[in-house]
Amino acid sequence: MTTTSLALAGLPIVTPDHSSQFVLRRNGTACHGRIAFPTRVVAGLVRAGRGYAFSVQGDLELQLRRRSCNFGRGGKESVGVSQASAADVVVVKDDMKVGGRSADHGDERVLQLVAEVREAYMTMRTKPAEWRVQQLKGLLRMVIESESEIVEALYADLGKPAHESYMSEISLVKSSCKLAIKELKKWMAPQRVSGSMITFPSSASIVAEPLGVTLVISAWNFPFLLSVDPLIGAISAGCAVVLKPSEVVYATPALLAKLIPLYMDNSVIRVVEGNPKVGRIVMAAASKHLTPVTLELGGKCPVYFDRSANLKVGLRRIAQGKWGNNNGQACISPDYILVDESIASELVDNLKEIIETFYGKNPISSTNLSRIVNTKHYLRLISFLEDPQICSKIVHGGERDEKKLYIAPTLVCDALMDSFLMSEEIFGPILPIIKVQGEQEAIDIINARPKPLAAYVFTTNKAVEERMVKNVSSGGMVVNDTVMHFVNPGLPFGGVGESGMGSYHGKFSFDAFSHKKAVLYRTSLGDFPARYPPFTTKKQNFLRCVLDGDYIGAILSLTGLKK
Repeated sequence: MTTTSLALAGLPIVTPDHSSQFVLRRNGTACHGRIAFPTRVVAGLVRAGRGYAFSVQGDLELQLRRRSCNFGRGGKESVGVSQASAADVVVVKDDMKVGGRSADHGDERVLQLVAEVREAYMTMRTKPAEWRVQQLKGLLRMVIESESEIVEALYADLGKPAHESYMSEISLVKSSCKLAIKELKKWMAPQRVSGSMITFPSSASIVAEPLGVTLVISAWNFPFLLSVDPLIGAISAGCAVVLKPSEVVYATPALLAKLIPLYMDNSVIRVVEGNPKVGRIVMAAASKHLTPVTLELGGKCPVYFDRSANLKVGLRRIAQGKWGNNNGQACISPDYILVDESIASELVDNLKEIIETFYGKNPISSTNLSRIVNTKHYLRLISFLEDPQICSKIVHGGERDEKKLYIAPTLVCDALMDSFLMSEEIFGPILPIIKVQGEQEAIDIINARPKPLAAYVFTTNKAVEERMVKNVSSGGMVVNDTVMHFVNPGLPFGGVGESGMGSYHGKFSFDAFSHKKAVLYRTSLGDFPARYPPFTTKKQNFLRCVLDGDYIGAILSLTGLKK
């Protein structure tokens, strides 16, 4: 009997210590073997009756011989997954699934999907406010009715605690949806602008119209929020949407592919799952059109901690923004602290106490910490800690468990500025702390690096606050807190320079997916002969006066009093 390792995915993260007999039939030829379940997964899964349809390369018929298969995360309880019955047969296709339809696959299918969505969009069905509100209400109902499934999927993907899933993803989607439903007609209303003497008599307005068929490619670290929040903006603007969730995680994309067609208009709102190749296919289809792009990227988000700041409150907020925010796997998590050297030792001691208060003496047993997304990212983070320039500077934490994809909240003091740790975005639970002599040195350090997505300053000194706000360029900034600007729908969220382009959230999401069309309304009145040839001296004098804003001179030109 041969041993074959098949990559399985979707709602389960399969345990490494279970295997199952199987019969494999490819092109009519049967062979027997075993499924060796890997700890992490690299393909998709959809429920198929009592069994499961696994996305792998090539057409495949898989017959489970084992009475049941134990699915779970890292040996824990199963997460929203029923056991496969004996002799269940599932038929699977290649490495891509199209949400909301039967298992149609391949490059041609993706291109066909884009063409179908474009054709449906051309019927103008997405433009009425009633359609947009209907879709938003359906989306809100989906979130409310499927909350437990969303929580389970986020736990399967990231080990994210249920309360954190609600606070950082589900509640924000609900708030965004409710705001869009409430404000949509106001957002859609033409914006009146002042007229001009040159076009008198006239009126003018700016009309928001949908960009058209849009592509949303979401990130893995907040796989529900970062998929659905842009979707809300696109729907509000009246766009058709092809949603491509991240391929790094599996449970949440699979859940979105299942749920969205049940609650929304699947002719113009489609989910495409698959590997990066799928995203490239969709992008290629979009690239034939001149398409505007909004990018939210990231970067090393700095914190400056001034000697005047409230130490206890400030450090609690930093700790929550770092380890309570997907365990540092967030684009706006504090990446490093620049602290006034006069309080550096006190800051480190207090931060150690806060970590212990939040997560206990043994954080690996804490139910309030997410896990690292996969082995690849775990090993990347471990390489930071094993760097000879860094390992001797770890003053707290550093414990790790590869099997559980766990790294403890870790503090690194006096990290060298040219070290690997300080050269790349950390995106994990490691927090470097660097002494500076004051805000000016902090400003110089921050400005010597690419512009970050967010910057944070803790101070009670108004002069320091004003200098930081005025002199540090970043996508966003928060004074005396971290990450909270993200939850304010009245603020645009986005980057600048290498941290991104464009912005979204609330009305800014509507704007990101809208074209602002300039409309000028005129009648047949005010048809001055001076507009038309032949341009006599009198006409030229009149036009020059009007264009220069010399309206008295224009009147004198008409009367012949001005030569």
